[in-house]
Amino acid sequence: MLKILLLSLFSLSLCAAHAGTVRGKVTGRDGEALPYATVMVKGTTNGVTTNAYGMYQLELPAGPAVIVCQYMGYRKLEKSVTISASPQQLDFALEPQSLQMKEVVVRAGGEDPAYAIIRQAIKKRPLYQQQVKQYTVDTYIKMLAKTRRVPKKVLGQKIDKEEIGLDSSGRGIVGLSESVTRVYHRDPDTKLEVLSSRESGGGLGFSIPMNVSFYDNNVQAVTTQLGPRGFISPIADNALHYYRYRLEGTFVDDGKLVNKIRVTPRRKYEPLFAGYIFITEDDWRIHSTDLMLTKEYQLELADTLAIRQTHVPVTPEIWRTKDQVVYIAVKILGFDVVANSVQVYSNYNLKPVFPPRFFNKVVMQYQADAAERDRKFWDSIRPVPLEPEEVNDFHKKDSIAQVRRDSTRSRYHLDSLRRRPQPVKFGGVVLNGWGHNFYFRRDTSIQTHRFQMKSLLGGLSYNTVEGISMFLQPSLNFSLPRGRRLLWTNNVRYGFSNTHLNAWMELTLFGRTPGIDGGPRNVWTLAGGKRVQQFNRENPIGPIMNSLYTLLLKENYMKLYEARFASLGFSKSFENAMVLQLSANYENRIPLENTTDYSLIKYTDKSFTPNHPEELANRPFGREEVLALSASFRFQPGQRFIQYPKRKVAIGSKYPVFTLQYTKGVLDADFDKWRFGLRDDVNFKLFGELKYQANIGGFLRNNQVSIPDLQHFNGNQTFYNTRYVNSFQLAPYYQYSTDASFYATANVEHHFNGMLTNKIPLFNRLKWNLVAGSNAFYVNRANNYVEVFAGLENIFKVLRVDVVAGYQSQADTRIGIRLGFGGILGGAFRIE
Repeated sequence: MLKILLLSLFSLSLCAAHAGTVRGKVTGRDGEALPYATVMVKGTTNGVTTNAYGMYQLELPAGPAVIVCQYMGYRKLEKSVTISASPQQLDFALEPQSLQMKEVVVRAGGEDPAYAIIRQAIKKRPLYQQQVKQYTVDTYIKMLAKTRRVPKKVLGQKIDKEEIGLDSSGRGIVGLSESVTRVYHRDPDTKLEVLSSRESGGGLGFSIPMNVSFYDNNVQAVTTQLGPRGFISPIADNALHYYRYRLEGTFVDDGKLVNKIRVTPRRKYEPLFAGYIFITEDDWRIHSTDLMLTKEYQLELADTLAIRQTHVPVTPEIWRTKDQVVYIAVKILGFDVVANSVQVYSNYNLKPVFPPRFFNKVVMQYQADAAERDRKFWDSIRPVPLEPEEVNDFHKKDSIAQVRRDSTRSRYHLDSLRRRPQPVKFGGVVLNGWGHNFYFRRDTSIQTHRFQMKSLLGGLSYNTVEGISMFLQPSLNFSLPRGRRLLWTNNVRYGFSNTHLNAWMELTLFGRTPGIDGGPRNVWTLAGGKRVQQFNRENPIGPIMNSLYTLLLKENYMKLYEARFASLGFSKSFENAMVLQLSANYENRIPLENTTDYSLIKYTDKSFTPNHPEELANRPFGREEVLALSASFRFQPGQRFIQYPKRKVAIGSKYPVFTLQYTKGVLDADFDKWRFGLRDDVNFKLFGELKYQANIGGFLRNNQVSIPDLQHFNGNQTFYNTRYVNSFQLAPYYQYSTDASFYATANVEHHFNGMLTNKIPLFNRLKWNLVAGSNAFYVNRANNYVEVFAGLENIFKVLRVDVVAGYQSQADTRIGIRLGFGGILGGAFRIE
């Protein structure tokens, strides 16, 4: 207790003792500004970092102090100063570092002296990686992103430069934020507390420190999207197989000899860094880094990523990162964007005392007033002075946001919103859909009801039952008191061949109590009417693919039935991210028949199959009434969370997601069926990523089971696959449907993410990656299926092609090719 009290008093005394300001500029010999130089109080880790113009500002307690300035490639410089109440100007002009070469004799065919240094650093790497078991540290994070060029249009959509704050040439800041986050660590746990955070224009800024540790064998560079496999550290255990090293020279820093070593990848298209790493002599620790990644070394999405770090002693034996600067340059879809992240670490405490149960499932928590700090607060704590364009961006966008917030309280703003409805355009009606907002006042704020209509073209399809089908889906989203919302969706579908009109509506009430991810904790759904749907309710084939195959190849895979129905559903999200779903669904089912045999191409040797699935011809399907009662439970143990001021967001765990479902059918049905499943994604870094899903289930009672209630396995008889790890790429849609007492399924695929293809010419340049796996299910000896596949993904960043072989004990081997979306950007595309 005494120790905690003394630490608290010491912290308070530091806060209260700030009495003066030292500011200045750091330049090189020729007067050029040195961006992101480190300026510190000698003998401490308290310090700041210069901005892009070399400017710094340091708040210090009254009295004498020695200020140290250092910059990679320049000699460290110290200056004494006496801190008083008056601000003082203290500039630094640094001299380039004079490198000395060791007197080492290298015989012909011998290796560079750098290799001996690197071997020593590799030996020491585990020590320094695990040296600090617990600590706390404050981290200031400033993120800046700006454009150098933007296209006029992207995917047909015009870019409004003025609306996003750019000038006529497409230049300007598109993202700016700053945060202060306190890091608490005790092996193996880490917890973050966001003390303050803001984004230009309002809101919370980026607050997660991007801790890049080169003491790790596999280095995570900012985000997995930039490199799913991670990148091999220059001092990893196996680094000598991947890198060449050259000793550029040595210099002395605070009495320590520092080796400057050039790092060069041995081969292109491996996940490797290039640049310089500085290693201290004798203790063989990292002094600083200046390393870079490029597209040639498996960097994805970005063109260049540079990481520069400075390490300083916290104690004579322990060094930690003082500051880190990350630069990113991206050119994609006509955009030219550059961004940087500056992180400054201060107030290291290597002997913290944590209360019991301090480390829990909440791994990141925002203080309630984190986004409410004023300008004076930021000016007093910011360790990196804002650049002129950043000051202007904060001022301009914050002012605009304040005007908008103030205007929302005025009658004039409400009237102006009502006077400016978005015009309905032909392109919106036909291609993109359209909508309209209805504004009204509630208390002191303006609320919105939203009308939305999907596009006419998107609602057109063709099948042999309805012929041309038109599907309209107008919806109204109502804002209700106390933060609740009601979504009213109307569905109208008309078949021009069978002249059937189907109409049904859905009402979804979203509760006001925030749940996980900020969404409502409780959701009620009520629906009813008459609709048409596939026998397999997971819709194994979409309307676009079915229309193409029906019209062009005379193959009608979509099998439909009509039903007058009524359903009630309830979903509840719990604090631990468990989700409980209950539903009751009544259907008065009506069989349908083909009413057209039209196709664009006439085939003399082909005819359409009946709408009743041929594989289930021995199962009659007539008019019937079925009430299905269902309950499902989803849970992921070990779930971790981010706690925002008003919501809680789940961020996953190392364990799989488990699902348990039970369904009972009554009336003209008499069955009980169950399913237990698990799914997960496991990233093995350099060895790729494994995705899998497994299910077991069956019918406890199967006295009367109709076709829609059977256990269906998601087959695929088209060239296009939409649901990896949840389908069987060559299996017929209904051949294996069953009401057996037990079944098991497994879907596994491994994404190598360049582990093998980076050694194959051409593929390594294109970054087309290998993917392989297997899908299987088992019901009994006569009803089982296994398929194996191998393919390439990340083709043009979005496409995937698989070659698949399917095996079934009662049929010949099938071999086919499947095309889909897969890769870094593939998840953003989907065709139904």
